[in-house]
Amino acid sequence: MVEVEIKSRKHANGGDKKTNNNRIWRWTVVGALIAVLLATSLSPWRYSRKFSFIRSPCRCSEGSHKYTGIVEDCCCDYETVDSVNEAVLHPLLQELVKTPFFRYFKVKLWCDCPFWPDDGMCRLRDCSVCECPENEFPEPFKRPHGLPKEDLICQEGKPEAAVDRTLDAKAFRGWAVVDNPWTKDDETDNGEMTYVNLQLNPERYTGYTGPSARRIWDAIYSENCPKYSSGESCQEKKVLYKLISGLHSSISVHIATDYLINENTNQWGANLQLMYDRVLKHPERVQNLYFTFLFVLRAVTKAATYLEQAEYDSGNHLEDLKAHSLIRQLVHNPKLQAACPLPFDEAKLWQGQSGPELKQQTQKQFRNISALMDCVGCEKCRLWGKLQVLGLGTALKILFSVDGQEGRDQPLQLQRNEVIALMNLLNRLSESLKSVTEMGSSAAMDALVLQNSGKTVSLIQRLRESWMAPWWKKAPSSPLS
Repeated sequence: MVEVEIKSRKHANGGDKKTNNNRIWRWTVVGALIAVLLATSLSPWRYSRKFSFIRSPCRCSEGSHKYTGIVEDCCCDYETVDSVNEAVLHPLLQELVKTPFFRYFKVKLWCDCPFWPDDGMCRLRDCSVCECPENEFPEPFKRPHGLPKEDLICQEGKPEAAVDRTLDAKAFRGWAVVDNPWTKDDETDNGEMTYVNLQLNPERYTGYTGPSARRIWDAIYSENCPKYSSGESCQEKKVLYKLISGLHSSISVHIATDYLINENTNQWGANLQLMYDRVLKHPERVQNLYFTFLFVLRAVTKAATYLEQAEYDSGNHLEDLKAHSLIRQLVHNPKLQAACPLPFDEAKLWQGQSGPELKQQTQKQFRNISALMDCVGCEKCRLWGKLQVLGLGTALKILFSVDGQEGRDQPLQLQRNEVIALMNLLNRLSESLKSVTEMGSSAAMDALVLQNSGKTVSLIQRLRESWMAPWWKKAPSSPLS
């Protein structure tokens, strides 16, 4: 009996040791798998800028551009656009929009929405716009040359406010006040207009979300520029959708790159996951961003003579000379002319019997989009929406309302606000392309990290349930259960 008891104890002890060894073995395997999975999934985080905008020492996408070939319906390829933008356009535009002339934008911030009652609510203080005090914005903006000082609010709307209504290539004496057929005209009605310093009101995340924000984009896309079918070959039927989609992509990029990470600590940074979800994982949106950039760039280069001869007068002589010099460097840059002499060929549009009708329809749709900007419930979003839609309308005006069939000899006339909007829009698009190029790979990796992290947690849970449940239930188990 004693011998049997001793054997039973030895057998029991051996069983305990075996059970303990199995447990140790299981936890070792689990730990090893966790280490491998975490190391694999978290390694890309060293490229991430989700919580701060820190530049990587090298471009992750260098030498391996995701987009290659000619941009659809344009005359330049993706690699050339990236190269010219980084080397020429982006540095010049960044300097240009900081000059006093291009820094102040005249806008009517509060208007009744012509389509529905305004119910937009913005939950952040960053949604509001800081307006310029009377003594800050340039004096020449308030008093055009040759006009009396009285009644400053209304005088720009008078016909005589335009010192020179026709463009003389040899001399430019002022800015015209003329209607833009592509936009809802605000410029000739200065009541309730205010000047805004764009440098103090950056385009960024504002917290403007929900049904009010969605209704704006739904109205734009569903009612004014519905997506064309995949087999559509008519370029005229595609141009407006692609322009709005490209502008939408640019806005999303700016929201993602200047995002409120932590509202309690007021910490701002780049939300790469948001950029990936809204833009980068949709190739068509990135392609339309390039299309819109080249479209606007073509308008700027086409108006080169006009822009070079224009008078940039903000009352700060040195800064105005700088602005004029930067404009000349931009529109006559030899690197740009050599790399992409014709960014977009507008001569291909509105041809044939249905051309004029399609143009008129597109013009009407864009005017509706312009009017929709009064329905944006966030003040800062409305500011940048109005500016960029006016900039896009100015590009359409330059390309299609000067040398069309009905007015081939009509001289180009631009309002001061149109030029300010046009150049600021080009800068916004330039910044978006640079962000997509530099941060695209990081954003894709961040998305992969989050996806893998979720899979890692799920796998750990499954391993824990399948391997450890028998132990918890005190049931016999095999080493591989």
